[in-house]
Amino acid sequence: MTLISYAVYFLALGGLAWVLAIWLAQVYAGALPRSFLRIEGALLRACGAAPDRGMTWGSYALAVLGFNAAGFVMLYAVLRAQGWMPMNPDGIGGMAPDLAFNTAVSFVTNTNWQAYSGEAQLSYLSQMAGLTVQNFVSAATGMAVAVAVTRGFVAKGGIGATKGSFLGNFWVDLTRSVLWVLLPLSVVLALFLAWQGVPQTLQGAVVASGIEGEGQVIARGPAAAQIAIKQLGTNGGGFFGVNSAHPYENPTLASNMAQSLSILLIPVAFCFLFGRMAGDRRQGWAIFAAMAVMFAAGLVVIHGYEVAGNAMLGAGPNMEGKEQRFGPMLSALWAASTTAASNGSVNAMHDSFMPLSGLVMLIFMQIGEVIFGGVGAGLYGMLLYVVLAVFLAGLMVGRTPEYLGRKIEAREVTLAVLAFLSMPIGILVGGAVAATVPVALAAVQEPGPHGMSEILYAYSSATGNNGSAFGGFGAALPWHNTVLGIIMLLGRYAIIVPMLAIAGSMIRKPQAPVTNGTFPTHGPIFVTLLVLTVVILGALTFFPVLALGPLAEETARLSGLRF
Repeated sequence: MTLISYAVYFLALGGLAWVLAIWLAQVYAGALPRSFLRIEGALLRACGAAPDRGMTWGSYALAVLGFNAAGFVMLYAVLRAQGWMPMNPDGIGGMAPDLAFNTAVSFVTNTNWQAYSGEAQLSYLSQMAGLTVQNFVSAATGMAVAVAVTRGFVAKGGIGATKGSFLGNFWVDLTRSVLWVLLPLSVVLALFLAWQGVPQTLQGAVVASGIEGEGQVIARGPAAAQIAIKQLGTNGGGFFGVNSAHPYENPTLASNMAQSLSILLIPVAFCFLFGRMAGDRRQGWAIFAAMAVMFAAGLVVIHGYEVAGNAMLGAGPNMEGKEQRFGPMLSALWAASTTAASNGSVNAMHDSFMPLSGLVMLIFMQIGEVIFGGVGAGLYGMLLYVVLAVFLAGLMVGRTPEYLGRKIEAREVTLAVLAFLSMPIGILVGGAVAATVPVALAAVQEPGPHGMSEILYAYSSATGNNGSAFGGFGAALPWHNTVLGIIMLLGRYAIIVPMLAIAGSMIRKPQAPVTNGTFPTHGPIFVTLLVLTVVILGALTFFPVLALGPLAEETARLSGLRF
């Protein structure tokens, strides 16, 4: 039954993503009905944008940074002032400066790390005009960057054709991502979730009498709309504190399956979009295959350990921290999907998973969340590894490495390495400081290797723009609010800017003819090389610290030790 359920899930995911990729190709090529284009043009002109003006990689990057900086300032102001603003029926006060900084950075960077409880610390205005808006535009930013990077790699090879060294127009790509992709999908999913029982109301909390006659405050609000875009945009921030484990966010098996599909839908579709834009669908299938192989391997480990459970606690699956209505199987699928896709939402508490299940989730985040990854971010993150894999292949066969007919040279490899280094800097340096500074160590609630895993998970989640956390980590401290906020910025923009620079460099290169000596980048050999590049670079970088956390905890468990 388990294999059949997984098979149905992946068949549905693949079919929906394939159809969506066809629509995405039309959207980003501008092959839309005239009425759509008129609406789009009117909005762009009203905002002062020049939709017909192409952008070089530098101007595209500046537009991304400027737009996101403006979004941060506006969201920070809303969070600080929410106590004096309308749509606050429960009278919630403004956020503290460090928490507002962390939250604003988190949502602008598509991380959605939550050091707060939504129903207790956010007004409806902050949830809707602040967080939900950023859920749309941060996701759209990642999608726009992915399309721009793809144009640079494929150049005149397909529907992504551009003129000169232009990667497109950020404002056009952003607008199209919101209007014609994220918004319609979110409306459909929000209506489905409301039908399943997720609240969508502007009324305040309800005070109900419990069985013993004591009052109980039941929070509610405009949840369905935010939950839809939190999943489709791989944002992950929950309306309620316990996220998708809350019965008001995820009340039924149908809502759970719909949200599980939504987490991976757009990331998978972007793999197929890449093939269409390259004019060779096999290129998209190769990237999808590499991601799927790694995802399946990780899911097998998580599923196996959660179903087997901990013999020290008795026979049966590991149900600690899990909802009875989902069980270990659906919890394992969600945990694998949310950490692979930089989503960060949870329907079970990751802190309670088995040690090696936690190891897989850590690895998914530490390699840059390129196994499908965030919307757009997973594709351009994987293209970083493609550059490195092709370079390594060139070294092995003694030829100048090429990808899609363009040479990979010193500039591209240097930029790829710089982008890759953002992950170990954020995780290892940030985590090392957090493990030694007393004020930071106060957040760790568990002794032994599990405490190390809590620190490692938090800084992996922030650097990978994931947003999930081990529940035992007390993140709401000024130190972590500030440092994790800075690391979220590093993890987001230290990859975006170099990848745009690589795309800008690639688009200016002449296209080399295919010869018998050209290394094919669409077959099993390339897929294997790409997977090995991701795995080996991740292992060399993070294995020592993983040995101190989840691996040490698993070894202790097998030896019968407790902490």
